[in-house]
Amino acid sequence: MSPHPRDARDAEPDKRTLRREFLLVRNALPEDDVQEARTVLARRALDLAELAAAGTVAAYVSVGSEPGTGALLDALRARGTRVLLPVLLPDNDLDWGAYDGAGSLVEVRHPGKMTLTEPGGARLGRDAVLAADVVLLPGLAVDARGMRLGRGGGSYDRVLARLEAAGAHPALVVLLYDSEVVAHLPHEAHDKAVHAVVTPSGVRRF
Repeated sequence: MSPHPRDARDAEPDKRTLRREFLLVRNALPEDDVQEARTVLARRALDLAELAAAGTVAAYVSVGSEPGTGALLDALRARGTRVLLPVLLPDNDLDWGAYDGAGSLVEVRHPGKMTLTEPGGARLGRDAVLAADVVLLPGLAVDARGMRLGRGGGSYDRVLARLEAAGAHPALVVLLYDSEVVAHLPHEAHDKAVHAVVTPSGVRRF
């Protein structure tokens, strides 16, 4: 795999710069590496005690060269876990729908944003995530404190704020490539640390 971007602590670049750097590295990954990571990540994640005990998991459908979630979604559903997937709303907040297999997914083109794969069934409301025992968060990197660098849209900041306001405390887990776990990332007061990161080489808890 390609080397990861410079450690953020050297010159403390801003989040926008870091996002661009991590995306450049991720998008340059060979397709074989992306496919292999998808299988390994599913196996690593399924071994998590939190996922094994979860009745409901809020997850997401990976896009492009993101660490793949497809195999994990199917494995969770196969063992009887209820899987919720996000639906992007015009204000960048998230509604939710149930995952009922690959055939239940539809591609949705959001004006001015990327095309996403979302559940095509009934909408369950923004508060449906409050029932989750585990929330799988997309991200571009995580640091030694568990601080996550997202894509910058703010959707999951709203989700995390909603969970906190409701007194809900699901396990927060991010799936990444090994090169995306770094020593330090800039963070703001509203940023929340995750509890664990799963990479092809293993699991790290914070």
